[in-house]
Amino acid sequence: MKIRLIPTLLILIVVAVTLRLGFWQRDRAHQKEALQAHIAQFESAPAQRIGAAPIALKDIEFHRVRAVGQFMPQQVVYLDNRPYNDQAGFYVVMPFKLRDGGYVLVNRGWLPRNMNERTAIAPYDTPKGEIEIEGIARADASRAYELGQGGSAAHQPIRQNLDVASYAAETGLPLQPFVIQQTGDTGDKLVRDWPAPATGVERNYGYMFQWWGMAAAAVVFGLYAARRGAKNAKRVDSKRPESNDAANNGPAPHA
Repeated sequence: MKIRLIPTLLILIVVAVTLRLGFWQRDRAHQKEALQAHIAQFESAPAQRIGAAPIALKDIEFHRVRAVGQFMPQQVVYLDNRPYNDQAGFYVVMPFKLRDGGYVLVNRGWLPRNMNERTAIAPYDTPKGEIEIEGIARADASRAYELGQGGSAAHQPIRQNLDVASYAAETGLPLQPFVIQQTGDTGDKLVRDWPAPATGVERNYGYMFQWWGMAAAAVVFGLYAARRGAKNAKRVDSKRPESNDAANNGPAPHA
């Protein structure tokens, strides 16, 4: 059976690429499973104390933490479009001045939105003076989809998203590079029923099977095309001697 070089190379390339992408998705799923195991381990570990010394995000994310200091309500930010139980609301994010020096952002909890007036903030309490808080270190205070950056403009109390580094530059506060997702109750009328961290392992496994399915489909298509081509070639070869004999013998003589 004659093999056509270019179509064969194209099919081999498709198979190699889709197999590699499938293995990449599998590796990502394994990494996320390891992260889930670490998160479960961090939940039962003692809370780490946050002080003035900067802590890298990679060394603290998802760990339980505690900090002593006081809130700075004059620089609060309300993150919009954060629903809870199908009700619209805000996340209340506030800088926290640490006793030992330095600052950290705290996602204090959820607050329902006034449906008649979007900018009207429902009343809640902020503890005065020095307190101790506990929570989970997160990379940000949650992110919501937005078009462009109009919903996260600086110096606005209500925003769509809040980047820690950008807010540090905006306020001049030497912030830690993470946000504390507060868990302890301080009687402030805020909801702290936080969703579990979503790692998306199932999605990675789904993509893995899709890529490997495409690889299998490319192999099946290649075998089918090769078989069809072989049959066509055999059919042409079987007809070729008859046409050659007719050409060599010429027209039959007249009686």
